[in-house]
Amino acid sequence: MASRRIAVFVKRQNRFGKLTYNQQQMYRLGVFGVSEVLNRIGKSKNIEDGPAKPLGRGYAIKKTKLGLGNRRNLKFTGDMLRNLSVRTVSTDYAMARLTSQKQRDKGTANSKIEEWLSFSPSNQRRVTEVGRDILIREKIPFMILERALGQ
Repeated sequence: MASRRIAVFVKRQNRFGKLTYNQQQMYRLGVFGVSEVLNRIGKSKNIEDGPAKPLGRGYAIKKTKLGLGNRRNLKFTGDMLRNLSVRTVSTDYAMARLTSQKQRDKGTANSKIEEWLSFSPSNQRRVTEVGRDILIREKIPFMILERALGQ
């Protein structure tokens, strides 16, 4: 049976009360995945964990004059990355998206220069480890309860 998708945010209001227990776990894992991607971008890494493409000459000079460094970390104003959040969850997946149309347009333009919104191999490893930890941590109390009930 396919699991039902739940929109986490609807009209700027969260709907965490409508999530089942497994969807809440998936939401936590999705939030962790988003933070891993943001950390990688902050370190100017691409989706293969290598260095990101260098900035254009004029843009690098402009960014340096403003004291923001000359690395491609997608943090000129920070608005685009602030808008990246988990929007939809089910028991099988969590989907993160940019929230406003203006930020989606910026994200698309940046993706044409270099792909940025996906997991790198190190991101995949960390998210898998955390997912395994969540599964083990949450399953142990149920196993203890089953053993106590004799099932």
